[in-house]
Amino acid sequence: MDSTTRWIRQWNCWVVPTKLPGVWKRKEGGHLVRARVTDPTTGIKREIRKILPEASEAMAYQWLDDERTRIKSGVPLVALPKTRFAEFAASLFERKVTTREIKSARSRERWKYTLEHLIGGTEGVPGFGEMFVDQMQVAHVLSWKTGIAKLVAAGHYAPTTTNGWLAILRVIMKAAKRELGLRTDAAEGVTYFDTSEHETYTEEEPNALAPERVREFLACMREVYPQHHAMTFLGLATGLRPSSMRPLRRTGPTPDVRWDEGVILVRRSHSLGDEIMDTTKTKLRQRISVPSDVMEVLAEHVRTQLTTPEQIVSDLLFPAPDGGLLGEHCLRKPFVKVGALIGLEMSFTPRGLRRTFNDLARTAKVEALVTKSISGHLTDRMREHYSTVHPVEQRESIGAVLRLVKGGAVTDGPATSGTHGGTQGPASGTSGRQTG
Repeated sequence: MDSTTRWIRQWNCWVVPTKLPGVWKRKEGGHLVRARVTDPTTGIKREIRKILPEASEAMAYQWLDDERTRIKSGVPLVALPKTRFAEFAASLFERKVTTREIKSARSRERWKYTLEHLIGGTEGVPGFGEMFVDQMQVAHVLSWKTGIAKLVAAGHYAPTTTNGWLAILRVIMKAAKRELGLRTDAAEGVTYFDTSEHETYTEEEPNALAPERVREFLACMREVYPQHHAMTFLGLATGLRPSSMRPLRRTGPTPDVRWDEGVILVRRSHSLGDEIMDTTKTKLRQRISVPSDVMEVLAEHVRTQLTTPEQIVSDLLFPAPDGGLLGEHCLRKPFVKVGALIGLEMSFTPRGLRRTFNDLARTAKVEALVTKSISGHLTDRMREHYSTVHPVEQRESIGAVLRLVKGGAVTDGPATSGTHGGTQGPASGTSGRQTG
């Protein structure tokens, strides 16, 4: 500009307008940009004003246009501080525990164990601990997954275990995107590890007793481990998880066993230590009406198996000798011993109680809706997952189909029995329902 340029004193600078709106040339060099734009997060007009001492006229206008776009989109100006994955993951875990999104001791243990792998790495596969969360890309997660997949293929870990790690990683990264304003979620769309060749239950190891072995198993349990007979019996009769049976209260201000009504209330859960949750694993509160056979077994347990002073004064139905909660593995060794004594050719664990109940209920032709109301399964899919179809069922079903093919009638078997809850479960004492 020549000597006739009329400089204006504005914003503590000598400037002159250019042909581009909002861009002013500075006498000292460079440009000043200024505009007003409505911030959608507040509805208030904000002033944009900045000196760009090295920028050309075109560069200054481009900067102003970008800033206008940013404000209109609601994106914050101040860059968020760099946050490492380890720091964010630990903070998120602590917050979830505080807000009770993570309730049980078992869930806390699972998160701690998983974070050790995600942060510190696993057998030569680097973790994400030192990485800045905003710099994590899908490629980083895929590289980690490939390394873990090799460990799975080598048999070091089950794919179900590593899928648990990936599930928690996805929770962490989704929260990071939301809370830190990240443009992308590095774990979004990353598929789980393939489990098609990993069978939890197999033909040889179904972890469910055939109906004809239930009576034998219960009889041996009563003889060798009478203190655990009633819990085993109740699990077979109702399909309740051991974690739901251990905290059952037989007395006290809020008993879960309603002796006069023949009702068991399932509303608490125990996983680790002495901590009891006032909810169940599925957050479902159940009221199960049981037949007199079940109540008689439980009453006999209270009369004969609660022998220490601490057990006698305890409110619990199945207290430990010190009156407190039984450990989470209290049935594991007894089940191994009893299985060996009766010559089981497979492993049968406390989890198998739930599977066996589903099989017994199906064999007894109890309606699926009633079965779910007793066991607490929320969906048909889970009920089927905890079921094993036995050969006799297949044989009889195919026979019924053939009778139809030959033009005969199919005779329906008995539906539900007339007892509370629709099934009698194993008979009291040493016997179980004989089916098939």
